[in-house]
Amino acid sequence: MTKLPRSVVSHNTGSGRTTPRRGFWYLLAVAATTLLLVTPSSASDHRHPPHAGDSEWVGSWAAAVTPPDNRPETQHFHDQTLRQVVHLSVGGDRFRLRLTNVHGTKPLPVGAVTVTPRRGGRGTPNIDPTTAVPMTFDGRSSTTVPAGAEWISDPVELDVADNSDLVISVHLPESTGRASVHYEGRSTTFLAPGDATSGSGENYESIGTARYFLDGVDVRTDSAGSVVFFGDSITDGVSSTLDANHRYPDVVADRLLKRPEPRELGVLNAGLSANRLLTDAGLGGEPAIARFERDILSQTGVRTVVLLEGINDIHHSAGSVESHELIGVYEQLIARAHEAGIRVVGGTITPFEGAPRYNAAGESDRRAVNEWIRESGAFDAVVDFDAAVRDPGHPSRLAPRYDTGDHVHPNDAGLAAMARAVEIRELY
Repeated sequence: MTKLPRSVVSHNTGSGRTTPRRGFWYLLAVAATTLLLVTPSSASDHRHPPHAGDSEWVGSWAAAVTPPDNRPETQHFHDQTLRQVVHLSVGGDRFRLRLTNVHGTKPLPVGAVTVTPRRGGRGTPNIDPTTAVPMTFDGRSSTTVPAGAEWISDPVELDVADNSDLVISVHLPESTGRASVHYEGRSTTFLAPGDATSGSGENYESIGTARYFLDGVDVRTDSAGSVVFFGDSITDGVSSTLDANHRYPDVVADRLLKRPEPRELGVLNAGLSANRLLTDAGLGGEPAIARFERDILSQTGVRTVVLLEGINDIHHSAGSVESHELIGVYEQLIARAHEAGIRVVGGTITPFEGAPRYNAAGESDRRAVNEWIRESGAFDAVVDFDAAVRDPGHPSRLAPRYDTGDHVHPNDAGLAAMARAVEIRELY
């Protein structure tokens, strides 16, 4: 819904499915358009996702990116190291990172990057320094990400496990300027002075739950491809337990990992708190249609997208947005996905009675959109999130056991109920 997190996060959206010289292609894309950054090979790659049993690159973790707010820490890092934890869905025998400077206004120097599997408890910066693996970019330990671009590392041969955490440390030796940010990381981020990329953790301090300059992780593995969960703060998991990976896409990922290895799918969360279908939400990001290319089509190995969005348009407009306007955006998103060979699963909009701007007009719009999602046949499949979390005795409200108290965002139990509503067979 509309809730913006207390801290700021950054994520890159490059697909990473081309060679390690991908940064070059992004420079060409930037020259061609300032809105969308796409590699020439991305469309054909998406039309041909990996076949089960093939060892291919797939996305294992990702996040959407927005401009920063005006706080000093989102505008300036200088000779400091960010340590951030990402939770992988599928593992593999190689991995590579994607960095972002999409919303930067100057080149981003990166001094060093290390990655290590998490060995200890969650919510701490501590690592075993002997396991820290240095990353390179075109064979060099340092790189510079141009303003407006996304950058991919060289592949590293290292076994990374399914359902595991990676600790990623990025040294920023010079003034970064404005950061590219994702606002709801739901994972603690840490900062240390100087180059502490291989430090054990004692010099790090928590700086909230935001992520900076980090877009995604791809792995090479035997899988059926990846699935993107595209939406707003409900997909982003803003009310889920910190450092626990209880967002509904995380729970779906756990279900997928129970399938035989070649039938696993990487799970990519493209939720953005406060995002909307129709209008730019500022710190909540560009409207869905504008970010579709970067957050879906440019991801790695995508075969399906699960779309859950529209509640912010309805709630913020107090019902003045018409249902046909939202449906028009869905139709555009479906057409663009199908053109790229990607399935689209439509999610019904969850209840919001009791929220500040709830009214009868907004509820009428929500129900009309949900009826269209269920009955139109426009989607390849439908997941009825509305039915999964509504109060059976009062269907315009969230069930009390699933309500965080704001009457919009499901709690951990509600997010788990949403995940159970997803038919795994419809993701292929």
